[in-house]
Amino acid sequence: MALWKDQTSQIQNEVDEASPGSNHDYDHDPLTAPLKRKLHSRHLQMIAIGGIIGPGLLVGSGKAFSEGGPAGVLISFSLVGIIVYFVMQALGEMATAIPVTGSFTEYAQRFVDDSLAFGLGWAYWYLWVTVLANEYNAVSLVIMYWTDAVPQWAWILIFWILFLGLANFGVRAYGEMEFWLSLIKVLALIVFFILAICISTGGIGGDVIGFKYWHNPGAFADSINGVARTFVVAGTLYAGTEMVGITAGESSNPQKAVPIAIRQVFWRILVFYIGTMFFIGILMPYTEPQLLNSSSYGANSPLTIALSSAGILPAAHLINALIVVSVISAGIGSLYVASRTILFMARNGKAPKILGRTNAAGVPWVAIIFSNIFTCIVFLTLGESAGKVYNALITLSGVATFLVWTSICIAHIRFRAALTAQGQSPSTLPFRAALYPYGTYFALVLNIFMIFFQGYTAFLNPFSSDDFVINYILLPVFVLFVVGWKVWHKTKIVRLEDMDIWTGRRERAPEVEESSRWKGKGWREKVWRGVVG
Repeated sequence: MALWKDQTSQIQNEVDEASPGSNHDYDHDPLTAPLKRKLHSRHLQMIAIGGIIGPGLLVGSGKAFSEGGPAGVLISFSLVGIIVYFVMQALGEMATAIPVTGSFTEYAQRFVDDSLAFGLGWAYWYLWVTVLANEYNAVSLVIMYWTDAVPQWAWILIFWILFLGLANFGVRAYGEMEFWLSLIKVLALIVFFILAICISTGGIGGDVIGFKYWHNPGAFADSINGVARTFVVAGTLYAGTEMVGITAGESSNPQKAVPIAIRQVFWRILVFYIGTMFFIGILMPYTEPQLLNSSSYGANSPLTIALSSAGILPAAHLINALIVVSVISAGIGSLYVASRTILFMARNGKAPKILGRTNAAGVPWVAIIFSNIFTCIVFLTLGESAGKVYNALITLSGVATFLVWTSICIAHIRFRAALTAQGQSPSTLPFRAALYPYGTYFALVLNIFMIFFQGYTAFLNPFSSDDFVINYILLPVFVLFVVGWKVWHKTKIVRLEDMDIWTGRRERAPEVEESSRWKGKGWREKVWRGVVG
């Protein structure tokens, strides 16, 4: 243990020496130079809030609504939201104590098995490449709401180049852009909620809607089958909540910023996700023909459809413009996470070494270009089976999300066990997960359940081989990656006594010490603190 503490001090000294302005050669080695710690607390908080408000929620929610119905999507999004809350509590505890850029991929390597880190890293990179491809598709469809004078492939190419350029700015520039773009997205959703209330009550449009669409055509699109189909969509749209774990490694004060961002997850889920799906459900029927579904070649945001149907054309155009803004924000964020994940993999021998290069500003430019090239799978959506390809992309990224969340829960359980085995009290941690161990185990079990349950409709009569492959192909691929790496490199599960729980820790900031007003409080007060911060 003392040896690990010495190693931690040595690594910290190397990082400090490699900070901007240093004359050490270490700072100029593009394959080993550390990333810059320039993200402030306000950046992380707004990234946490706005990072999940992207084209997936604003456009992809139409697919979930059409398949599950108003009650179906509320059930699936609420259940997945509970999973996300406990996953983020687990991740927040580890990321606050050990804020590293590799985040949960590194935690899997240090706390579980090196082979799990290999499979998890590539699965997470694939997840964000797929999410970004979906975003390219979404923004092109949204812009074509205004005009089809420019072909869809051209819009995709324009944004492909734009995202590539913006992602190569330094992390501080990324933080500032994300701060303001996320603020715009949050304000836009609040405006939509206000307009939705006015429309539903008859204040705008003249007709009182209320909950009539819950009765006709109904609250569920296809009973339990429709709910099952929306689980994987919910998983995809919730992807991004764990982004805080990645940004913690480039935060100037993660012990203050990360807990605040993590504790906001409850309200983000309740307000933005559940709120959005609720208002969509009362403003239109799930049979609305303009919603994106597997047989359509184009799509409109359900927010835009709702406002247009109410005769608020200027507001509909404004929402459409703000969706485009959200795509820029989400696109840069997707490239940020994908590039940082592959950077860690490259520097740990799990990806080609060249992908670990950074420039003088600490930007992993090779990893950014590499990741963006693979998003060209989006051009598959331009074929005759556009709807099917889009659904396949959504499903695959959703399954990857559940795999990632499962791995985070496993790493957290192992981390806590190692603390006990090495004589360390969890009370010394700067942030502790709410309701541990129950919350983490609950999320672990539900994630495993979701991985298999989300595709069960493929087995219904008649059996769909296409749906079966789309829903489950990622599972054997993931297992192959993990087992193949384990056999080839003869890795072993890390013993609790040998686990490195020190490297990457920073000095505990005084402002994150537990307030005296919480000392001696009961479990109810502590749970409430975990919810509201």
